[in-house]
Amino acid sequence: MLSKAKYSLLCLLGIEVLYALCIAYGSLLSGKAQELHHSLFELLPGFAWGNLVSFVWGAVLLGIFAVVAGWYIAWMHNTSLIIEDKTGKALK
Repeated sequence: MLSKAKYSLLCLLGIEVLYALCIAYGSLLSGKAQELHHSLFELLPGFAWGNLVSFVWGAVLLGIFAVVAGWYIAWMHNTSLIIEDKTGKALK
């Protein structure tokens, strides 16, 4: 059984690290690659490139998505398990 809280927090940590790395990488790009990278981030509601408040809002929004997705994945995993008793008969 997966812990929903632990799995959600691990998803949150992973997405925040990835978000920070992608923002840093996007700051180093130039030309068409920079335009493409920036336009992908602007798919986040309320995100505007180069604005600190927007950076924080993007982190919060992705964090919420990650926690919800992590909780849902752990819940789906736990409900799909078949629990057996000592004789090998399925309890669920």
